[in-house]
Amino acid sequence: MQAAKLLLVEDDPSLSELLEYRFTNEGYDVRTTPDGDEAILLATEETPDLVILDWMIEGTSGIEVCRRLRRDKTTAHVPIIMLTARETEDDRVRGLETGADDYLTKPFSPRELLARVAAVMRRIRPVLAGESIELGDITLDPVAHKVSRSGKTLKLGPTEYRMLKFFMESPGRVFSRNQLLDGVWGTDSDIELRTVDVHIRRLRKALEMDGAKDPVRTVRSAGYSLDPF
Repeated sequence: MQAAKLLLVEDDPSLSELLEYRFTNEGYDVRTTPDGDEAILLATEETPDLVILDWMIEGTSGIEVCRRLRRDKTTAHVPIIMLTARETEDDRVRGLETGADDYLTKPFSPRELLARVAAVMRRIRPVLAGESIELGDITLDPVAHKVSRSGKTLKLGPTEYRMLKFFMESPGRVFSRNQLLDGVWGTDSDIELRTVDVHIRRLRKALEMDGAKDPVRTVRSAGYSLDPF
């Protein structure tokens, strides 16, 4: 299997060197930069499988890099783990709301970071390889473009299919309507926010089965999530 491509954005030379060494030894293809502006260029030139992003870096800040990567359709789905010395709840919430998938506060154990990255890669590897994705009793085949629940084939429209795939790539994560617009329709779309709600209802209807749980969760004032169960 091809090595996972990891972009490490960290301006502490000793920490960057240590993490590059540890991840390379684990079989990752690691590119590093201390600069936010260069990080955006590197991610655009060769889309990484995962980004480890420090908040306080040279040039464009980590939080702004995260925001721009989420707005670019080529990197909108790339998992991002943020590293930061900021410990307050408001800072953690801000990082996650901007689009980070995980958040690790300094000082941290490189072993813990390795474990978190490995957990994310186990989740996204089936998607990268074109293999079926499973979440509870729902199975999505990205090659055949088919979805089934408890073995029964479901009929989804193309937009509902893309939305379900987007959700299944990040189970349990809450996406705002704007994030869903960017991830499902693309950043250049003129679709209105309320259209998201229409397709959420259609997705719920398509996934509906007698006696089965509704996997789509509405989070008031935040957005929607597809929860593992």
